[in-house]
Amino acid sequence: MFDDKQIQDAVILRRDLHQHPELKFEETRTSDVVAKRLRSLGYRVTEGIATTGVIAELETGREGPVIAFRADMDALPIHEANTFEHRSGHQGLMHACGHDGHTATLLLAAEAIMKIRDELCGHLKLLFQPGEEGGNGAARMVEAGVLENPKVSAIFGYHNRPGFPAGQLFVKPGPAMGGNDTYRVTIEGRSGHAAMPHLAVDPIYVGATLVQQLQGLVGRQKSPLESGVITVAAFHAGDAANVIPGEAELLVNIRSDRPSSREALAGKLTQVTEGVCSAHGATFRTKHIHEIPPLVNDTEWADRLLTLAREYDVSNDVQKLDYMPTMGAEDFSFYLQEVPGCFFFVGNGDSSYLHNEHYDFNDRILPVAGGMFVALAKGLMTRG
Repeated sequence: MFDDKQIQDAVILRRDLHQHPELKFEETRTSDVVAKRLRSLGYRVTEGIATTGVIAELETGREGPVIAFRADMDALPIHEANTFEHRSGHQGLMHACGHDGHTATLLLAAEAIMKIRDELCGHLKLLFQPGEEGGNGAARMVEAGVLENPKVSAIFGYHNRPGFPAGQLFVKPGPAMGGNDTYRVTIEGRSGHAAMPHLAVDPIYVGATLVQQLQGLVGRQKSPLESGVITVAAFHAGDAANVIPGEAELLVNIRSDRPSSREALAGKLTQVTEGVCSAHGATFRTKHIHEIPPLVNDTEWADRLLTLAREYDVSNDVQKLDYMPTMGAEDFSFYLQEVPGCFFFVGNGDSSYLHNEHYDFNDRILPVAGGMFVALAKGLMTRG
C-alpha cells in the first residue's frame, strides 16, 4: 500500500515527534506539525479542538458512511534512558507509550487514502487527540462534537503492543481493555492517645479493615467469568508514634473488563465503605478522581476489521484473540460508548514495555498499522 519513500518519510516524522514530546493538552508543536501535513495533503482541517486536538475531514461528495480514525498525540513525564539519535530532547518528557508512532501511522494512512479519494464515497474524519495519558482527552473530543455533523457511523483506533510479534495484527471482540476508576477515600475517626484507644476512633484500623473487605468484592461480588481487580495504592495517616490520628486517606484503583464487572466493583465501593465505617463509629467521604470505562469492541465491527485485514493482506499474521491482552485502560472507550467501532492492536516486538524509560516505538510496524486504516477506508467507503 505504501512505497519506500512514504514509509521512510513516516519514519522521519515519527522520530521527529519522538524528539519533541509534549504532555497532555500541551501538544502545540505536535498539533501544528499534524495540521500542516494534513492541509498539504488536501484535507479540511480544524485545529484547537479539546484544547490542542486536530480533526481532518475528507468529504467525497458521494453518499456513504461516515467513518472516523483516531490517533493520540501526548507523551509522558518520564526521563528517557535511551541513547539513540532520536531520543527525547526535552528533559523529563518522553514518548514512552508510542503515541508518536500512532500519530505518524495515521498521517501515513492519510496520504494513501487521499490518493484514492475518487474511489471512495461518504465522509472520513481523522481525529488527532490530545490528553490520552490521564486526561480523558477522548471524552473532551466527544464533548466538542467530533462524532457529530455528520454523525459518525463507526470509529477505529489502535495501540502498539510490546511482547507480541512485530507486525502481528490482532483484535479482541467484546471486552478488550480494562476500565479504570480511581477514588480518594477519606476516613474520619476521632484522634486520641495511643495508650487509650478505647477513647478514640482509629481510622488506621478502620482503613485496614476496609482494605481487606474490598477484596471480598473481587472474590464474592464479581462473576469469576469476568475480570477485575481492586488495588489500594496509597494509605496515608498519622505522623506520631503516640497519637491515634483523626483521619486516614486511601487511594483505591479499580479495574474492570465490562459494565457488569465495573458495577460489581466500583459500584459497591461506597456501600462497603459505609458498612465498615459505621461498624466502628467512623464517617467517610469519597471522591471519584479518575474515570475511564472498560473498552468493549463491537463484535460485528471487530469481525469485519479482521476480514478486511486478511482481504487486503495488511499483515501476514492476523489473529482474533479470545482473551483480553491487557487490563490497562484506554480512553478510546469514550468513543465506543457513543458509536460502534473497534480498537485493534499491532505487536511492537520485544521492545521494553509501555511507560518504561527504555521503550521505543518499532518503526517497522508503521506499514501494518497504517495499512489497516487504508484497508478500512477501502473496504467501508469504496463505491459499489
